[in-house]
This record gives sequence, structure tokens and C-alpha cells, in this order.
Amino acid sequence: MAWRATSFRRTGLIGGTPFDSAVLDAESRHLRRKLIRLASGAELLVDLEKPVKLEDGDCLVLEDGRLVKIAAAEEELLEVRGRDAEHLAKIAWHIGNRHLAAQIETDRLLIKPDPVIARMLRQQGARVTPVKELFAPEHGAYHSHDH
Repeated sequence: MAWRATSFRRTGLIGGTPFDSAVLDAESRHLRRKLIRLASGAELLVDLEKPVKLEDGDCLVLEDGRLVKIAAAEEELLEVRGRDAEHLAKIAWHIGNRHLAAQIETDRLLIKPDPVIARMLRQQGARVTPVKELFAPEHGAYHSHDH
């Protein structure tokens, strides 16, 4: 039988010690109703009222009050850099125009690997490099993962 979590707490508001944890990629951390496997091997049914995007360090709260810490998994990504800020902004526009999830930083973007997109970005003068990192993409208003 799986445990059930019906709420969550952000990393700065935990107020307790988690008894277990789960490592999830970015897509899996955006959830509403989903069965996840914990580090201990137990299963946890996440059953939230609305979809949420859990961040590294957030906790799910079980019905009995116990906490499960969520850790972001390292993912295979593409790091995208432009010649300057204006060039990077144009590259970000092209990525957004294709509705791709992207982590937006001051001097780079991170996206999921896609050879067609990588080629298109290189043709526009971007430096595209494979990396393995935590991924915390922005999700637009149109983007819903009500699982």
C-alpha cells in the first residue's frame, strides 16, 4: 500500500526532519497526482489539489504529517550561450517560440537535448554544449501538466 501526500512545503518552510526522499527530474517535479518511488523503495501517491512545480529541497507532506524531501535529479541538457545579452535574448525568443522548456539564466539557457534545435541554434551563432546538471525550467502560462 502506498502512502499519500496531499500538500507540500517549500524548502525554507519545512519545519521538521524528512523521513525519506525522492530524486525527480524536472518533468516529474511538476505534478498534481502521481505515484512516485522513494529512496527507501516505498511508493508515495502524490494527490495535490492543484498542479505544482516542486523545487530541489521542497518537501511533500504525508497525511500523517511526515515529510518526504524532494531532490532534483541531474539531467542531460544543452547549455546555450550567445555572443552577448542581446543575442542570448534572441535565442531565448526562438526557444520560447517553439514552446520548449528552458532554464533562463543571466548568461546562458539550459534546454533538453534536441539535435534539430541544437543545429538551428548553432546556425544562429549560439554556442551549444552538452552538460549534466539540475534542471529548473520556466513554465509558461500555457503549460499545464495536470497528471
